[in-house]
Amino acid sequence: MNTFRDYYNNEVTLSFKDHPFCKQPKHVWIICKYKHQWLLTRHKERGLEFPGGKVEEGETALQAAVREIKEETGGIVSNINYIGQYYVNGKRDVVIKNVYYAVIHELIEQESYFETDGPVLLEALPSNIKNNGAYSFIMKDNVLDFCLEHIKCKS
Repeated sequence: MNTFRDYYNNEVTLSFKDHPFCKQPKHVWIICKYKHQWLLTRHKERGLEFPGGKVEEGETALQAAVREIKEETGGIVSNINYIGQYYVNGKRDVVIKNVYYAVIHELIEQESYFETDGPVLLEALPSNIKNNGAYSFIMKDNVLDFCLEHIKCKS
């Protein structure tokens, strides 16, 4: 397990074990690749980030991950794998989020991308994300760094 502080100085604990904090978390975040590029979305308020969101009533976290990718990017998943789970001990509440890695085989233009402006493809993630105002706070803590390293080691 890795414990660190997030962008807002909340304590975060990340684990690559099978659902160590909650079997049915209420949030998901998905690191996506499409044709060897990173697939992000541009959130209207937060900036560039990987897709994610809340698990809706009656769906599993995995189903929510697939849905969020489609809603926010138009991406159709060909392969998705659970990476890990993290626990944020926030000032107001606790957030537990599953992290997935997804390979997208098709992007379909959507009439609406909900709270985002749709897909953004990047050849590489910039090394200065933590200090880059174009990126969401979600991209600025060590969850992204540890998960990218984990994906790289599994490849």
